[in-house]
Amino acid sequence: MLIVTEGAKQLLKETLLALSDDPEAGLRLSVKAPGQLGLVLDSEEEGDQVVEYEGAKVLLVASELAPVVDGVTLDVQDTPEGPKLAVSKQ
Repeated sequence: MLIVTEGAKQLLKETLLALSDDPEAGLRLSVKAPGQLGLVLDSEEEGDQVVEYEGAKVLLVASELAPVVDGVTLDVQDTPEGPKLAVSKQ
């Protein structure tokens, strides 16, 4: 299962609120290119793994992507441009 830190959940919620006021919307983890993950605004689909934070569906992971991100940690990394989501495998 994908591990999402509290800091990452908070940043995901802030990003989600900046993009949409739809309570059913969430950020879907998607494959942008081989080896690259991205986020897109979407709604929950059957079979999704859903990460909730403070009552919001902050991250949606499709069942077919779940095995790919198993054991991966999503965290926040401070950069000169501000906080960014970072992925690491343990």
